[in-house]
Amino acid sequence: MKNINLLGATGSIGVQTIDIIRNHPEEFKLTAVSGGRNIDGIRAILKEFKPELVSVLNREDAERLKSEFQDVTILSGNEGLIETAVYHKGDVVVNAVMGSVGLIPTMKAMEAGKTIALANKETLVTAGHIVMAASKKYGTPILPVDSEHSAIFQALQGEQSKNIERLIITASGGSFRDKTRSELTNVTVEDALNHPNWSMGSKITIDSATMMNKGLEVIEAHWLFDLPYEQIDVLLHQESIIHSMVEFHDSSVIAQLGTPDMRVPIQYALTYPDRLPLIEAKRLSLADAATLHFKKMDFDRFPCLQYAYEAGKTGGTMPTVLNAANEAAVGLFLGRKIPFLTIESLIEQAMERHKPIENPGLETIQEVDQDTRKYIESLY
Repeated sequence: MKNINLLGATGSIGVQTIDIIRNHPEEFKLTAVSGGRNIDGIRAILKEFKPELVSVLNREDAERLKSEFQDVTILSGNEGLIETAVYHKGDVVVNAVMGSVGLIPTMKAMEAGKTIALANKETLVTAGHIVMAASKKYGTPILPVDSEHSAIFQALQGEQSKNIERLIITASGGSFRDKTRSELTNVTVEDALNHPNWSMGSKITIDSATMMNKGLEVIEAHWLFDLPYEQIDVLLHQESIIHSMVEFHDSSVIAQLGTPDMRVPIQYALTYPDRLPLIEAKRLSLADAATLHFKKMDFDRFPCLQYAYEAGKTGGTMPTVLNAANEAAVGLFLGRKIPFLTIESLIEQAMERHKPIENPGLETIQEVDQDTRKYIESLY
């Protein structure tokens, strides 16, 4: 039995994590959860799973829940998020919150000796050097939940990292993979949220459309697998059946395949090094798939991917700027304040104005993050 502390319980990854826990009650117990503003969702989790500690975003919501669930510890805000992460009965912390708010709880959880199942990209993108050093210092494993990194992680089981030639991260191309740049001028929020393969939250779906999602994954892969950016490639693969590949020095390539279902990498992170049956999973039939398509990545078509490589190679605080500018710009697009292509130009502007700081500490990272967000938001 593994006890799970779940951050971001009402988001897309959180809901699917809950589904896995529900289907394997003999294997997992939900001990602590955090949620944002979806109080009905948290209320349903409290009734079904009876976690001992709950945290929500707003104090008013926390007070309301306290009156309903008097035998549960209910907290709020960033402090509540941290308390959820470090709750003493938890063995595994699933970090499924969105944005850089997930960084400090991850650090505190590692200090407390928790295994980290990481779905929060921003933790490694903004502070990969600090996070990986902490993982080594405290002996706490970081297990990837992203389908691409989970695929690489699975492909590397039993292998030696010294034999890796390169990592090949696959990309579906997102909602607009078949559109030219000129056709993107007038696309709507609804168009962007219509992903052809995956069911995800709004922000990550927009990131998939701009290819920033893949750019962030490249930076994550750099830290998770300790490889230079020159050995990390991205390949367009519209079916999302091959989730990523590893090429070795002897020219062998090992790939992880499966139907697009985020429950697979989530469950693998929870069960590692074991596996469990995945209830109601759609089995992959290559005969039915028949043909798989691949295409070289076009950096002119997807400039956000180029920005991510540049930020990663520059290092220091530049990935923090990349991430913060993207989050702020995507927020403006979802709020219908800017057109789709302006997301890219805002990220480029933020990176051009920033003078990177080498080896930043957490305080510096947070300051740069906030400064970048304020800059982007001040433009509109």
